[in-house]
Amino acid sequence: MYKTLDIIIPVYNEEKTLEKVLSAIEETDFCGLEKRIILVDDASSDSSRNILLSDRCKNHIVLLHDKNRGKGAAIATALKNSTAEIVVIQDADLEYNPADYNKLLPHIINSNALVVYGSRLKEKPSRKSFLLLSYLANTFLTVLTNILYGIKITDMETCYKAFSKDALDGIEIKSSRFEFEPEITAKISKKGIKIKEVPISYRGRAYHEGKKVTAYDALHAIFTLFYYRFFD
Repeated sequence: MYKTLDIIIPVYNEEKTLEKVLSAIEETDFCGLEKRIILVDDASSDSSRNILLSDRCKNHIVLLHDKNRGKGAAIATALKNSTAEIVVIQDADLEYNPADYNKLLPHIINSNALVVYGSRLKEKPSRKSFLLLSYLANTFLTVLTNILYGIKITDMETCYKAFSKDALDGIEIKSSRFEFEPEITAKISKKGIKIKEVPISYRGRAYHEGKKVTAYDALHAIFTLFYYRFFD
């Protein structure tokens, strides 16, 4: 019976949304699991670190990078400090709604799945939710993932991923940036673990609002998918 949950939040220059995200997480019951919040500041240059080191976060676990290393590196740092039976990922912006995790977690709690992804594309998405290039890149990368790994998912690049601790056993995250998403999907799939998907809501940010993924990250994701399929 699952009882504990670690919520991993990588943070980089999210002073405008960080406290709102924390409040949303704190107000969400996460299916009644005993939750811990693990925040990793990836050397933010705004006031994010000040928020994390203030009384606002005194009840949470706060880890600090001395230099900017990327989202994947922040998640890897958090995973090394995770002890819960279930782990979920939460970005520090407002693109995703933490309440949607209550759609993912029951599938692990009820032993119907070891890994559950919250898909922004499983149901017909609102085009207003995505930048056009982001939508096309996500679709292409997901199709490529399905072909290379013989799986059938609709949204490989989603942030909302829930893992049982057993699913993560033996997996070492080597990615530094946003290639964490294809790396973890590749390694979970190569372990023979089926990824279950449920639809979630999504409100994508524009670049002027702080969105950080670039065309470089899409190319790196392609390389990552091929690398873990054929060379690792």
